[in-house]
Amino acid sequence: MIISKNWLADYVDLPDSVDDLTHRLTVSGLNLEEFHAVGDDVAIDLEVTSNRPDCLGHIGVAREVAVLYGKELKIAEPPKSMHSPSANGADIAKEFAVEITCPELCPRYTARIIRGVKIGPSPKWMQDRLKALGCGVVNNVVDITNYVMFECGQPLHAFDLAKLTGGKIIVREANDGEEFIAIDHKTYKLSKGTCVIADAKRAVALGGVMGGADSEVSDTTVDLLIEAADFDPLSIRTTARALHLHSPSSYRFERGVDPEGIDWASRRCCELILELAGGSLLEGVATAGELPPAPSEVKLRWPQIKRILGIDVPQNEVRRILTKLGCTETHTCDHCVKVIPPTWRADLTREADLIEEVARIHGYDQIPEDVGVRMVPSHRTREDEVVGRVRRMVAAAGYDEALTLSAVEPEWVECFRPWSSANPLATSMPVLRRATCLRQSLVPSLLACRRANETASNTRIELFEIANVYLPQTDGLPEEKRVLAITSGGDFFDLKGVIETIVDVLMPGTPLAAKPCDLPLLDSARSAELYLGETRLGVLGQLSPQGLKEFELRDKTTITEIDLGPLVAGAKLIPTATPLSNLQPMSRDLNVVVGEKVRWSQVESIARDGAGDLLESLTFGEEYRDAERLGAGKKSLLFSFVLRPKTENLTSDQADEVTKRIVDGLAKQLGGELRA
Repeated sequence: MIISKNWLADYVDLPDSVDDLTHRLTVSGLNLEEFHAVGDDVAIDLEVTSNRPDCLGHIGVAREVAVLYGKELKIAEPPKSMHSPSANGADIAKEFAVEITCPELCPRYTARIIRGVKIGPSPKWMQDRLKALGCGVVNNVVDITNYVMFECGQPLHAFDLAKLTGGKIIVREANDGEEFIAIDHKTYKLSKGTCVIADAKRAVALGGVMGGADSEVSDTTVDLLIEAADFDPLSIRTTARALHLHSPSSYRFERGVDPEGIDWASRRCCELILELAGGSLLEGVATAGELPPAPSEVKLRWPQIKRILGIDVPQNEVRRILTKLGCTETHTCDHCVKVIPPTWRADLTREADLIEEVARIHGYDQIPEDVGVRMVPSHRTREDEVVGRVRRMVAAAGYDEALTLSAVEPEWVECFRPWSSANPLATSMPVLRRATCLRQSLVPSLLACRRANETASNTRIELFEIANVYLPQTDGLPEEKRVLAITSGGDFFDLKGVIETIVDVLMPGTPLAAKPCDLPLLDSARSAELYLGETRLGVLGQLSPQGLKEFELRDKTTITEIDLGPLVAGAKLIPTATPLSNLQPMSRDLNVVVGEKVRWSQVESIARDGAGDLLESLTFGEEYRDAERLGAGKKSLLFSFVLRPKTENLTSDQADEVTKRIVDGLAKQLGGELRA
């Protein structure tokens, strides 16, 4: 926000030194970008944070200066009634009306009419002030609307009344595909969710963003309609970004305007037009919409100032600061003070906000560096600790972390749904392109990242993400499930090994079981659902040819997505150590012929039961199929296991006995037999 020093001096007495002024503003939160001379004026560029839209006008900055230096704020009040005798008592209500059909986009709209203006250049003093801010000059009426906006922060717009049809302004939502010609003489195609100002025939302005070429003020304009309104910040931001059409008006509406200041700005604009362009103002104002509720009372307890800031601030000084900032004091006692924040300070909603105001105006430099402030040490939650360990393990395994958006395209939800089949929760506006649904899986987003990397010819694309997915519930609120998703160019067993390592580190001795899985996108022969006991952990699988085609991937891709909830609940976070055994291990290899439908997880379970406490490790080798040698519908599984005793060395006979128990168990439960 660029401020004119001469203009600012109209509202408050300024110090002689610009350096002192800018320093005080900087330490109070309005950081100085630069200042430079413009003729006999000084342009001061201040960085205004998004929560302080009240400082996007000279009056707001003047209010800050007044409270910082203990000066009086000098703001002239525009007349409440300014209708001209030459208007012959005409009432705007008899000639014009305003209607709002989209109150969620435009809560309030006001219009005043001035007849018989004379368009011409604005006076030199106004041109000089606008030029100091870097604003171009057009004519007296347009310059006045800009002047008032830079004065108080409320954008306004002037229409040529003769170019409006139907005697009515309709604030509505744009029709999908509706075309609009703005004052930059470019045509824009609008979409649903865009707020437009329309007459009886067509849109004449983009609400809060830019006026239309069909109704702009020109040298032939005689009658004016002055608009002052409030628009939904999110709607304005979405429209400005979608159309790449940013303006000083949209910049202010995106941050919010003072609802009580709308009428002040309208009256101020009309006052200047009557003074500088002549004309007659019709009596009254055409309005639609409602004012928001008044701000709620906020309580500030005196002891909290010392507790949070570490210093005492005199009560009278606290009360002075709050009232000078525009707060209305409703109660004070030895314990506290209660105030109602002004309507232009929507950021003052709680006690901490008031304490921050006291600190920045009283001066942060008044707080010693070694002041004692009571603090409570923070600590990481159990979930934070587990998620941190998982992140480190996956990164150590060679995977790069990705961060993707929580909103995705509807098709991405449908293609992969490992956690829920319910309809996804949708956003009211797209977050990015067609991203309108809250994701129910991280996998599609990571596959899109993989496709982008393949397109860029990156040879190594190993990605993971830890984030929330959003599963719809009957009460309307989503269940937020924290999951880990990995996409890899490795095979099924490589990725299964990563998950097994995570489980083994966090929950030692807990077996990871795999069960059949049937999910779109995955190859049914190379996919599985993962379980910890009876608890479903997630899914693992290799993309099918159709899955690769759906995401336009060229190379083999394996994915997994697991729920971190069971790991958080069962993790053993206290490190334990066990002595290394000095007894000799014994290993055995088995090649067992089983039916085609038998899964490795079944064989693994039987082998673990047969070996019992002697089992140190069990490793899958390979699968082999040969209808002539093994028979139709048969396959052989090769695996190895290592036995290590706890108290004394094993004999070969004891190891053979364990092997026999495993073979007998496979024969009895799965019909397996040793391959000859």
